[in-house]
Amino acid sequence: MTAAEIILALVTAQRGFELVLARRNTNELKERGAVEIARAHYPLLVLLHVSWLTALWVFGHSQPVNEVALAAYVVLQALRAWVMATLGPRWTTRIIVLPNAPLVTSGPYRYLRHPNYAVVVGEIALLPLALHLPGIAILFTILNAAALFIRIRAENRGLARAREPGGESAS
Repeated sequence: MTAAEIILALVTAQRGFELVLARRNTNELKERGAVEIARAHYPLLVLLHVSWLTALWVFGHSQPVNEVALAAYVVLQALRAWVMATLGPRWTTRIIVLPNAPLVTSGPYRYLRHPNYAVVVGEIALLPLALHLPGIAILFTILNAAALFIRIRAENRGLARAREPGGESAS
């Protein structure tokens, strides 16, 4: 296996684990009365991420590795872990609103309203750059920006409704 294939295998396994964890957390939150909001855009996000990872496998599997970009990507993984640890069982890949739950304001949420999205923005750009694929970095950064524009607006609307008197509190 090439170094790029090992990296891509690890990223693929990580994403698979995260999907399993997200599904479990989503199901548990829904059992507690949580509701999903703005679910119509979710398939777009899945398509974007699957396409990104597929493009990296197709075009990057035999590329040399840019160690500086890879190191920055690894730092982002530590930030991702911090986000996930801070949210704990409330971490999902969907927008979930849990009644009577306060907004998370600890960990990275002290500094950014949407730290996970900041991590994703970096990942979408850095992993292709680590594999010397600037075209893929640019293309998917643009597509991700469009998807996040939709997602963040939907999430902010959900969070705003959650803070209204009688509204639900978002996770």
